[in-house]
Amino acid sequence: MGDIVAFLKINRKEAGCRPILERINDFGEVEQTLSVEDRMMQASRCMDCGVPFCHWSCPLGNLIPEWQDLLYKNKWQEAYNLLNFTNNFPEFTGRICPSFCEKSCILNLENQPLTIRENEAAITEYAFSNGYVVPKLPLYHVGKKVAVIGSGPAGLTVASVLNQKGYSITVYEKDECIGGLLRLGIPDFKLNKEIVERRVSILKIEGIKFETNVEVGKDITIEKILFEYDAICLALGAVTPRDLLIDGRELVGIHFALDFLKQQNRIVGGKIINSSDRISANGKNVLIIGGGDTGSDCVGTSIRQKAKKVTQIEILSMPSENISIETYWPAYPNMLKTSSSHEEGCERRWSLKSKKFIGDGGRVVAVEVVEVEWLKDEFGSFIMKETNKKEIIPAELVLLSMGFIQPDSKKLLNNLVTMRNVKENMYKVFYAGDVVNGSSLVVHAINSGNEVAKSISDFLK
Repeated sequence: MGDIVAFLKINRKEAGCRPILERINDFGEVEQTLSVEDRMMQASRCMDCGVPFCHWSCPLGNLIPEWQDLLYKNKWQEAYNLLNFTNNFPEFTGRICPSFCEKSCILNLENQPLTIRENEAAITEYAFSNGYVVPKLPLYHVGKKVAVIGSGPAGLTVASVLNQKGYSITVYEKDECIGGLLRLGIPDFKLNKEIVERRVSILKIEGIKFETNVEVGKDITIEKILFEYDAICLALGAVTPRDLLIDGRELVGIHFALDFLKQQNRIVGGKIINSSDRISANGKNVLIIGGGDTGSDCVGTSIRQKAKKVTQIEILSMPSENISIETYWPAYPNMLKTSSSHEEGCERRWSLKSKKFIGDGGRVVAVEVVEVEWLKDEFGSFIMKETNKKEIIPAELVLLSMGFIQPDSKKLLNNLVTMRNVKENMYKVFYAGDVVNGSSLVVHAINSGNEVAKSISDFLK
C-alpha cells in the first residue's frame, strides 16, 4: 500500500462523459479518460482492506487491491499482467461491467468508492497502446478438437482458455461477425466495436478458427459436430426476447429492442439496410417498454437517430435514489440507476402496465397504459394491483425491452435433449454462459466460460 492515507486526502474523480450536445451526434464512445497522473492518484485511494470486499463481490475474483497498488506505483505492465491473470477480457469489463466491486468498496459507505472499473479500462488500454498485449501461441498441441457454438464472451473465454492448453478450437457463429452481444447487441457508444475486433484478431493469430454465418443444427448438423469433435461447448446465449401479447401487437412499428440495436450496430459497421427494413426513430415519438440496461441502450440509440421524444416506462415501482436498508453494503444495492443515455434526454416513468397498442392504418400510434400499485400479501410477497388511472402515450415506434427468456437456438437444444437418450457421445457436450444461467452480465459469462473450460480440459485428459 503506497499511501496509507490517500483516501483521506483525495476524493473520487470520474472521467465523465463527452458533452451531451457533442456525443448525441455520433456513435463514438461517450466515456472520457483521465490523465495518467490522475489515474494513478485515483488508484492510490485503495485502502488495501484486510478483508477486501471488492474481491469478494467480483465474480472473477479479480485481485483488485494488488493491481491498484501497482497502478499507483506506475507499474502498468505488472498491473495489467495481474489483472489479466483473473480476467480474460478486461477491455470489455472495464467498459460495460456494472461494477459489483465498487458497490462493495468500503469507501462506498461514504459514497466515495474507488474508481475500479475506470482504472481497469485505463490499465488495459495503456497495455494495448504500449505493446504489452501480444498474441500467445500455444506451447504445444494435444491432438484433440473442441467445437464452441456461440462467440459471445462465454464462448470466447472457453475458446481462449482451451486454445492455450493446446486443444484445436473452432468457434461457430450464426451471425456474420464474432462477439455475440458484445458485437451486435451493445451500442458503439458504450463499446466501440474496434475493441472487440482487436481482441478477435489476437485470438485468430493464437490459432483459434472462427466460422461465421454458420448455424449449427441448420447449416451443419449436430450429428456431424458430435462426430468430428472430442468435446462441444454450447455458449448460445439467451437472447429470445420476452414478448408483450396484448391487443394490437400485430401493428407495424412494434419491435423487439435487440432487433433495433442489432440493426443500428450493423449500420455503424457499414452495412446498407433497405429502407423497407429500416427500424428508425427519426422524427417519431418512441416508447421503450422495460427499464433495464437494454432499454437504456435503446434510449441512447433513439436519441442519436433524432427521435422526436423518447419515453421509457417500467412496470415496477421507481427505485430509491438512496441505498435501501434491504440491500445495504456490501451487497449490490437496489437503487435508481441513471445512465449516460438517460442524461441525454428521456422521460422515465414507473408503475405503468401496458394494456393495448393503438393503431391507425395498420401502424401503431399510441399505447394505452394503466398505473399499478405494488402491495404485499400476508406472506410478504409483492402483488400488483391495477388502479383506475389510465392514459394514452403517443408512440409511432415501440421497442419491447422486457428481458430475455431462453437461448436463441431452442431447436438445437431440443434436438440435443432428444438425442441424449439415444446417442452414446452426448457425454461430450458442455454448456456455458447464459444458456445455463439465463440472461446475465458479461462478467458472469466470462466466469462461466472459465469454469466450463476447466471442466472440458479435465474431461479430455
